[in-house]
Amino acid sequence: MKTFLISAALLAVSSVYAAKKVEITVQNPTNTARFFEVVEVPMKTISMVMGDNDFIITDVDGREMPLQVTSKNTVLFQASVGRKKTSTYYAVKGTPTLSECKVMGRLFTERQDEFGWENDRVAYRVYGHGAAVGYDVFNKSTSTLMLDYWYASEQDQEMRSVRKKLRERGQTDLADQLYNAFSYHIDHGQGMDCYTVGPTLGAGANALVNPNGKLCMPKCYKSYEILEDGLLRFSVRFTYPEVEYKGRNIYEVRTITIDAGSSFCRVDVRYMLLKAGIAATMASGVVVHQSNPTAFVLNKDAAYLGYEDLGDASVYGERYRAELAKQMGKIYVGTVYPQPVKDIIYEEGKTGIANGHILALSRVWPYEDYTYYFGSAWSKNEEIGIRSLRDWEAALSRQANIVRHPLQVSVRVK
Repeated sequence: MKTFLISAALLAVSSVYAAKKVEITVQNPTNTARFFEVVEVPMKTISMVMGDNDFIITDVDGREMPLQVTSKNTVLFQASVGRKKTSTYYAVKGTPTLSECKVMGRLFTERQDEFGWENDRVAYRVYGHGAAVGYDVFNKSTSTLMLDYWYASEQDQEMRSVRKKLRERGQTDLADQLYNAFSYHIDHGQGMDCYTVGPTLGAGANALVNPNGKLCMPKCYKSYEILEDGLLRFSVRFTYPEVEYKGRNIYEVRTITIDAGSSFCRVDVRYMLLKAGIAATMASGVVVHQSNPTAFVLNKDAAYLGYEDLGDASVYGERYRAELAKQMGKIYVGTVYPQPVKDIIYEEGKTGIANGHILALSRVWPYEDYTYYFGSAWSKNEEIGIRSLRDWEAALSRQANIVRHPLQVSVRVK
């Protein structure tokens, strides 16, 4: 989504290897200030000027910026630009300082092949087995990467063994207390999992719409391939099993990308084996739970939807349920579209604790990528500061503006 403007001056330089640095100008075309947004520069442009790949990125004051070289031979770094302003950065010779990763993702074989990914703001997972096919949310109130810790704690075998023995002895309450001390369903100060997916789209997944208007729900993913795994961007491609749609066996390839500093993930969806030349209708959106049945916003003109979820306390032992429910806060989930959509609707469909979905309906073509974004926020993350549905709608509106007006990057020899 980034725009590359390569200066004619760069192309005209006959002795590029004599250049000492490359000037990278980042322009913000919007009236919204953009902070720590990942931008992308062609690696070839920098390396042809520097003469090799041994370089760093700095701001105008000489402060080094963490960078990532991608599999597509581009360079990523985070830029901050005021509204309708321009910021300047430089590629200069040097060896990059080791920086802390702000994104990660991996297969969690220790828990039924779930696949999780996160950045310094949000965390998600998809399930490897069962009926839960949508995106699950891990709430975070820290910029620290937490998934490895949470899974290790939840799956601690010594804890589980002791808990089992306590239950066998009839000491159920003590067993529950022990589990609560380890579980990621409890907020121990850095976040928690209290969101429920079930057989729904969860926090922003997608599905084709059958001729009868019902969702053709995907199965759990069949295979995955990690495309980017660096400091600033993580990207994974999932391939899904075949499902029957309009009398044909079709399948889906879905690529999810998360950048540092963003509350949103990008999704690129491609449906394979659809009937050639004929568009299908795809729905994407979030589940609406019975505990908060009307707390959603639908904006077709601006192409976004959002919901305020209250979490699910049913995972807790009955004795602790009422008290522990108070710690769950409010979970804000939603989707944003860089292009117009056919419609945005609420569709009732009771299943388990779900009332239905809020959905954006879009036209998708065989073998062509369709791009949209899903995101989340937690009311207990003080740094992000989303505490109401009104706050969340403002964040969705801002994200819609961002994806339609990417930062413009130009490069020239200095």
